[in-house]
Amino acid sequence: MMHQAFVALGSNLQNPIAQVEKAFIALTHLPKTRLIQKSSLYQTAPIDCIDDPHNPVPDFINAVAELQTELSPQDLLTALHGIENDAGRERPYINAPRVLDCDLLVYENMVIDSAKLTLPHPRMHTRGFVLLPLFEIAPQLSIPIHGKIAGLITPDLSKDIKKLT
Repeated sequence: MMHQAFVALGSNLQNPIAQVEKAFIALTHLPKTRLIQKSSLYQTAPIDCIDDPHNPVPDFINAVAELQTELSPQDLLTALHGIENDAGRERPYINAPRVLDCDLLVYENMVIDSAKLTLPHPRMHTRGFVLLPLFEIAPQLSIPIHGKIAGLITPDLSKDIKKLT
């Protein structure tokens, strides 16, 4: 049985546009999974990153993909971590700049709170760089716990986000 899932992609290292585009391609190779649609690319300033005035953190390129998958939420998350690892993702500290970040945002209407997976993604409703591309491809989406996506987008969340394509 196929399930609808949404995945956020982000990168701010090693040619971020190319990293996100490669991640879209990698999603098409996941077992028992189809890429249904992908958002435009969005450029955003880093949030919650440690900034060094001598070495500023580069902007992020973000996007969202809609998938249909037979994978369980846990197996899909494991596959997404595999895509990150293949891209060279390192985790030297929390919120470090990254080659690629793949976050499972929503899987059907499931609500999960475990040590390895929280659905819906715990911060997605406060992140314009997630909400705007998600709204672009799924404007009628209702996020479990939080409600309709259109009601979550505020001018404050979307003010510093630039749509690229």
